[in-house]
Amino acid sequence: MPSITIEEGRHRVVIESVSPEVDGGRFAAKRCVGDSVMVEADAFCDGHDRIACRLRWRRENETTWHDAAMTALANDRWRGHFIVTEPGAHRYTVLAWVDHFASWRNELPRRIDADDILSALHHGAELVRAAADRADDGDRTRLHDYAASLESSADAEAGRHIGLDPTLATLMFRHPDLSLATTYERELPLWVDRPRARCGAWYEMFPRSCVAAKSEHGNFASCIERLPYVVAMGFDVLYLPPIHPIGVTRRKEPNNTVPAEKSAVATRQAAAVGPGSPWAIGAAEGGHTAVHPQLGSLDDFRQLMTKASELGIELALDFAIQCSPDHPWVTAHPEWFRHRPDGSIQYAENPPKKYQDIYPIDFETTDWRALWTELKSVVDFWINEGIAIFRVDNPHTKAFPFWEWLIGEVHRDHPEVIFLAEAFTRPRVMQRLAKLGFSQSYTYFSWRNTRHELTEYFTELTRGDVREYLRPNLWPNTPDILTEYLQFGGRAGFVIRLVLAATLGASYGIYGPAFELQESAPRDPGGEEYLDSEKYQVRHWDIDRADSLKDVIARVNRIRRDNSALQQDWNLEFYPVDNEQIICYGKFTDDLADMVVVVVNLDPHHAQSGWVSLPVERFGLEDERPYQMHDELSGARYLWHGARNFVSLDPGISPAHIFRMRRRVRTEHDFDYFM
Repeated sequence: MPSITIEEGRHRVVIESVSPEVDGGRFAAKRCVGDSVMVEADAFCDGHDRIACRLRWRRENETTWHDAAMTALANDRWRGHFIVTEPGAHRYTVLAWVDHFASWRNELPRRIDADDILSALHHGAELVRAAADRADDGDRTRLHDYAASLESSADAEAGRHIGLDPTLATLMFRHPDLSLATTYERELPLWVDRPRARCGAWYEMFPRSCVAAKSEHGNFASCIERLPYVVAMGFDVLYLPPIHPIGVTRRKEPNNTVPAEKSAVATRQAAAVGPGSPWAIGAAEGGHTAVHPQLGSLDDFRQLMTKASELGIELALDFAIQCSPDHPWVTAHPEWFRHRPDGSIQYAENPPKKYQDIYPIDFETTDWRALWTELKSVVDFWINEGIAIFRVDNPHTKAFPFWEWLIGEVHRDHPEVIFLAEAFTRPRVMQRLAKLGFSQSYTYFSWRNTRHELTEYFTELTRGDVREYLRPNLWPNTPDILTEYLQFGGRAGFVIRLVLAATLGASYGIYGPAFELQESAPRDPGGEEYLDSEKYQVRHWDIDRADSLKDVIARVNRIRRDNSALQQDWNLEFYPVDNEQIICYGKFTDDLADMVVVVVNLDPHHAQSGWVSLPVERFGLEDERPYQMHDELSGARYLWHGARNFVSLDPGISPAHIFRMRRRVRTEHDFDYFM
């Protein structure tokens, strides 16, 4: 058995099981500015002495700790909290010590013999006098006075009364003896984002398709014309797929068809060539820091960003680490790509899928340091242009160490930057990316359709350990994902998925106008690719179509803005319904000032009904008194009584309720009103 070295054997308190703690402190827990960071720990010592605990925190670049008292729970568990007010890196830990004065004070009422009490008062005076020596001028005098009173007391009961004085306890708590305190063995990291990382409504839009029916290619100016449409629907973030020059070699044509092999010059000259995929980045005009000439100039992009900001919308850009065969890097740095035995560069593929127009980066290149530096320079370039949100394409196919380095380097100077990981992959991989620093993550929501699937998955996301580092961003559709549910669910199916995404999660997004116009035709039976996908051609969307969901989307986003309970994730609770086709859940602020209950018919084709059960006692509702359920989706109001109430939802009318709960309050004049 190896020998154990003890530097100081008088540290008697044990601290363990601190939470949050992600992988033993290897990774940071995540919070947002304004959040209360709740920390718990097990802390105990030998024997019967009382202990005290403090929570300590600081910003990474601070040298002084801030302290907050921790409160004892049950079974040696302690809890404390602090509020984070600035974005960036923080650290926290727990300090605990044997509180000899609290132990003395705890025993004092149980002493019976007068001589024993008087002896104890002398010991108490020593403890108080030692605290006075640690105190500042204001408390020092008061503590010395208490010490003198305890020591000079000739009456046991009078002295005991002085020892149990709450004011003395408060003074002693302010000046503890920390000479033998135990500090938790690790300083735990905490990353604090700006609030947009927790809550936002995203809208994805291809700039080249912001065109009138007779136009061939949209541009940044036509995007500016489309902004009022996006604003009217109530979105916070406008996400643009890659805006860079698109390669011409092996450029994909409509419906992902492969063109006949042509030279780059011949392809440029071909009159009928399509616009290609925006993710085939790079051409003679430049690479990741250039803009597609048909979209406009960099100055035109700046005008779009300025106008969006004036309208309250933040732009997000796509960061896709891949190149077309025509990207400048292919010629300048061929060592950054994988080669076939014949020396040609290997295009991207995920059998049976082939991406002949894209060269993936080889993160095992021996020139990896230069590659990393170049990729960071791309992010830096767009940050300097004012972009602070990046949607990262397929980060799970790039090296983990790169992401940890890149995000850490960017956040060191720009803690306001948000990274969204578009990684529909295995759970462990998605979780690792979140731990490495991604602010938000796409999820499996798109394929969770039944009540059991939704309840199980969102309980994991909001109640499990994963919530400490992975923030979900829910998308019913993307340019790559047209789910079976949307293909066959009709208009009601789109509304159902909209309501679920916007209310289950604080952050959600849609790919439009495909979503509001209910685009549902797949390219192939059983597949999830869109027919006539916008990824490969310009689409002319009739955004003024009478059957558009734009008004429904606007209403849902307004409900999200008006109800702060919907701007959080961890307050999600599921409630029983006696019909498996109906899901019911709620979100509430801590003070119950904002209470929202959502009921959704998951069957887009048939009316469903059932009895919903709510924990009314916890909501401060009395069984015998009615309460109002205001459906903010339809405007209807219902008067409910007690825990169980009946609901019926016809998808042909409205497949969901978004209820604002309003409690009935009786004033001193016996006048009832709802609040």
